[in-house]
Amino acid sequence: MKKWVESIAAHTLPDNIHWCTGSEEEYDSLIEMMVDTGVLKTLNQETFPNCYLHRSDPSDVARVEHLTFVCTKERDDAGPNNHWMEPADAHEKIDALFAGCMKGRTLYVIPYCMGPIESPHARCGVEISDSPYVVANMKLMTRMGSAALARIENGDAFVKGLHSTGDLDPERRLIMHFPDELTIKSIGSGYGGNALLGKKCHALRIGSYQARQEGWLAEHMLIVGLESPKGEKHYLACAFPSACGKTNLAMLIPPEKYKGWKISTVGDDIAWMYIGEDGRLWAINPEAGYFGVVPGTNPTTNRNAYEMITHDTIFTNVAVDTHNQPWWEGMEEGEPAYDWRGNPYSVEGGSAAHPNARFTVAARQNPSYAEQAEHPEGVPISAIVFGGRRAALAPLVYQAKSWEHGVLIGSSVASETTAAATGKTGVVRRDPMAMKPFCGYNFADYFTHWLSFDKRSDNLPEIFHVNWFRRDDQGKFLWPGFGDNMRVLEWIIERCENRVGANETPIGYLPHAKDLDTDDLNLPEGTMDRLLKVNHTQWRIEFDEIAGDLKTYGDRLPKRLLELRTEIESKLTDR
Repeated sequence: MKKWVESIAAHTLPDNIHWCTGSEEEYDSLIEMMVDTGVLKTLNQETFPNCYLHRSDPSDVARVEHLTFVCTKERDDAGPNNHWMEPADAHEKIDALFAGCMKGRTLYVIPYCMGPIESPHARCGVEISDSPYVVANMKLMTRMGSAALARIENGDAFVKGLHSTGDLDPERRLIMHFPDELTIKSIGSGYGGNALLGKKCHALRIGSYQARQEGWLAEHMLIVGLESPKGEKHYLACAFPSACGKTNLAMLIPPEKYKGWKISTVGDDIAWMYIGEDGRLWAINPEAGYFGVVPGTNPTTNRNAYEMITHDTIFTNVAVDTHNQPWWEGMEEGEPAYDWRGNPYSVEGGSAAHPNARFTVAARQNPSYAEQAEHPEGVPISAIVFGGRRAALAPLVYQAKSWEHGVLIGSSVASETTAAATGKTGVVRRDPMAMKPFCGYNFADYFTHWLSFDKRSDNLPEIFHVNWFRRDDQGKFLWPGFGDNMRVLEWIIERCENRVGANETPIGYLPHAKDLDTDDLNLPEGTMDRLLKVNHTQWRIEFDEIAGDLKTYGDRLPKRLLELRTEIESKLTDR
């Protein structure tokens, strides 16, 4: 590792090299230095102690999928779901941008571990960066520092990550992944999704590639634990595209009617899953913190998240109110004084906080934090839940009829785009398993890998699909969502335990309305009928679109997915 660091330093020409230890003293020193240099702004320390604000360059506020590449020897190995570049050409192109880029800066060496330090399922990495903001965020997001370095020095293979903010020129911005080399290179961006290389770059793009080779799964999934008043525990792994409610579900607070239930958060974004000795699928959360979308967060929508970020938090691109407190759309009090750019706020200027404004915080601050998140073996998964933001078509919840049917459901996830990625919002796009921006290899091979699991175990989780976002003819949400999603999760658990029946339809098993506890919701008449309706005509159109999307992955696509799609479509008779 030392020779690698020396070679990077010789190419990037930093003034100093700092090996990060991950200590609290180091973190405090970095924060103080960033406040002094203006990288961070100190927020109201009485109401938000140890909280700080970072303002990004306005051109650097989200992931840049069009500048993100997977570099494999063969284009087909990256697949049509990734932008591809030949490795030698990619290295040459990005290394030219790295030449001398750290002059006048400090090169930080950041050893980190994704997953509990003692877990055999964790994987290590080292990120080199010239951004103290990245170091501070990696401290909150990973097991960073001396303990990770010791694991690497004991022989663990590690992912090499090289990052520089460069000059923040969008024309000189690239994020490159070299799966065969376990290497990541990112330049020209300071935004978390592009710069915190342990997150999407390592834990998903490189991680998914490693997982296929080694026989496990690296997924864009939250992990939530549910314990009934009787002490029965279940863990669900749930996949949703970014900004579609993952954090809210991971930190769900049940309605009063479910008093006695305990909800715990193992993870809010990423799950690494493997088949245990008992044949069940087990999962660890590779992260140690949250990098969450903050607009819409308040004590009503997500009390746990709101309480969690009232201290020891780094905010990115939020507004500031008249009391120097962080402010964002969806807060229940306060008025913005300065927008996310630092300008005096005016209604004509648009949103006060950026729609993709973020918080970075250690997971242990979450009131619903699960101590099981540190268990080396992780937790057993009872159900896998896919979902997306669909105003119509998809019912509130339905269950796959088999593992391979569940893979088809996951492969056809679709959602309206959000501010988490650059481009237009509100456009429906296919996002298989919520992994389209994050799968580090060909989706056709990825689906094949998923399908292989039921050949290795007959004790796999049940698979479901949910949609909290159905709307009525006036555009209002039909389902209350948030804590009331507990009612749907309860049905999912009951199905996993074979304690409740279901209505069999061509697309899967749906609840009988009587089996969803909605007595105290006072829903308008006919709401549940609409939420649980399967419109065969609309679904035939949907399955035609699914076929079109699946066929884009070419000859490697497992034929079973298309066969199963055809079988289901044939049962969608006119109604």
